[in-house]
Amino acid sequence: LAPLAKRLLFSSSSSSSSMPGITYKSTRGGEAGASFEYVVLGGLARDKGLFVPESFPTVQGEELEALRGQPWTAVMYYVLDKYIGEDEIPRDDLKDLVERSAGTFRHPDVTPVTELSADDDVHVLELFHGPTFAFKDVALQLLGNLFEYFLQRMGPDATVTILGATSGDTGPAAIHGLRGKKGVDCFILYPKGRTSPLQERQMTTVLDRNVHCIGVHGSFDDAQAIVKAAFADDAFRDEVKLGAINSINWARVLAQMSYYFWAWLSVTKPGDALRSSPPKVDFSVPTGNFGDVLAGYYARRMGLPVGTLLVATNENDILHRFFTEGKYWREEVVPTIAPSMDICVSSNFERFLYHLCNEDSSVLRDWMEGFAQTGKLTIEGKLLKKACGDEGFISGRVGREENLENIRNINSITKGRHLLCPHASIGVAAAMRVLVPKNQRERKAHPVICLATAHWAKFPQAVSQTVPLLPNAPEELVLLEEMQTRSYEMEPTLPLVQNFIRKHMTSNTFLKKIGLGDMDWKTVAGVGVAAAGGFAGIVAAVVLASAKR
Repeated sequence: LAPLAKRLLFSSSSSSSSMPGITYKSTRGGEAGASFEYVVLGGLARDKGLFVPESFPTVQGEELEALRGQPWTAVMYYVLDKYIGEDEIPRDDLKDLVERSAGTFRHPDVTPVTELSADDDVHVLELFHGPTFAFKDVALQLLGNLFEYFLQRMGPDATVTILGATSGDTGPAAIHGLRGKKGVDCFILYPKGRTSPLQERQMTTVLDRNVHCIGVHGSFDDAQAIVKAAFADDAFRDEVKLGAINSINWARVLAQMSYYFWAWLSVTKPGDALRSSPPKVDFSVPTGNFGDVLAGYYARRMGLPVGTLLVATNENDILHRFFTEGKYWREEVVPTIAPSMDICVSSNFERFLYHLCNEDSSVLRDWMEGFAQTGKLTIEGKLLKKACGDEGFISGRVGREENLENIRNINSITKGRHLLCPHASIGVAAAMRVLVPKNQRERKAHPVICLATAHWAKFPQAVSQTVPLLPNAPEELVLLEEMQTRSYEMEPTLPLVQNFIRKHMTSNTFLKKIGLGDMDWKTVAGVGVAAAGGFAGIVAAVVLASAKR
C-alpha cells in the first residue's frame, strides 16, 4: 500500500475551519445538543429516534473550487471538517483517520468516476474499490477507525459492543472495518440464505475473536427489527455498551457525503463552482435502506449543486411507491437477484420524513408510531408535492428482466468496460429510462452520475444468467472459497440474540476474572480439558468448541 498511500497524502493547501462542531438532535425530540462522539458511539437515540444535525454547514463556491484537483482524502477531510469540531478531534488526528481509512482502497482515486455514455452525459461512480468490494467500505473503514480512536481516548478498559444487521454488504464492510479493533466486539445479523453466497463468505471467513456472524432464519427486516429492539432496551444497551454500525449511525451518512462532492468535481469544469448558477449534477442511486441517497440529499442541503436524486428500487419498492403515490406501506419482502436491496422498511427514511414535516418531532412520532402499528404511512397533496418537487426526489422501479437485460446491454455496448452488478444495474437502468428522458424533455443539460455500489463478482450467479462468459473475478474473492468459516444460526428473537451477545463478548467478566479474557476459544477449550480432566473436561471442551463454530 506504500505507493498508494503516497498518492493519497493531503496537499499543503488543505484547509481547516477550526470552528466548533455541529451538534445533533433526535428526530423524535427526546435528545438535543449531542456531540459527534456521543452520536458515533451511541448510534440510535434513547427515544428510538435517529440523530440529525441541529444545523447544516454551508459550502462556498471558492471552497469547492479549491478542492478541484486535490486527492480524494482532501475532499473527505473537507466534508468532515465542516461537522467535527477541533475540540472533538484535533485536525492532525482527523487527517490521520481519513488517510488510514482511504489507504485500504485499491484505486488511487478511491471512488473514481468513469464515463458510460458521452451522448447522454451519463457516468458511473465506482464505489467498489474497497476491502469488501462495496460502497459500504467508504463509511465503515472510517467508522471502525473512529470507534477505535474514541475508545483509546477513553482509556485502556473502554469497550463497545457493535450490533448490526445486514442485507449483504454492510456486514462484510463492518467486519473488515472492525476486525481486531481493541475494545470492540462486533455482532452481525444476516438473513440466512438470503445474501449471495460470496457475501456470506466475506463475513464468515473472518475468524478474529471479536467478530461474530449470526444467520437468522428470516428476512433482513427481521434482523433489523432485532437491532432496533436491542437499542430500545435501555438496561441491555447500558449493560453491554451497545453501539451501531448500520446507517442509523450518523457517521456513515456523513462519510458518504464525501463521494457526492468528489463526483460533482469529477464531471464539472474548472471555474464551474464560481459561476452565479453552478451547473447541477443529477444522481441515480440504487436504494434499499435510503442511507446512500440521503447522503446526497444532505450534500445538497449544504449547498453542493445537486439536481435530481433518483431513488432506484428493485421489486421491493416501498420507496418507489412512496415517491409516486405517497404510500409508504409495508409489504412482504420478495427475494431478488439484487439481495442487498431486499428491504421492506428503510431505516434511514425517518431522517428524510423528519425534514419533510418541517422537523416537527410530534408529527414524526405520530407517523412512526402509526406505521409501527399498521404498517402504513400515507402522505398526499402538498406534502407529496414537496417530497417529489421541492426536495428534488423522483423514483424508478426496475424488475428482474429489465435488470438482466440492462447488465447484458451495458456490457456489450461498453465492450466489457462496465460489467455491472445487479444493484448498480438498477441505478443505470432507472437513469436511462426515467432521468435521461426527463432531462431531455425539460431541456436540462445535467450530467447524470449512477452509483455503482458493488463489484459484479460478488453476484456471479445473477450476472452469469445474462453474461455467460464472465471475466476472472478478483483474486481476493476467489480465495474465499478455500477459507475456513465460522458462523452461528438462530431464530430471529431478541432474547436469543441478547443472550448470545452476553456469552460471546470478549470482555466477558467471568473469563476476565479467571484470567482467560484475552484468550481465543481454542485456548479456553484446552484449559477446560486440562483443568477438569476426564468426562467433565471433554464436556467443557465440546461446549466451548461449539461456541467457536
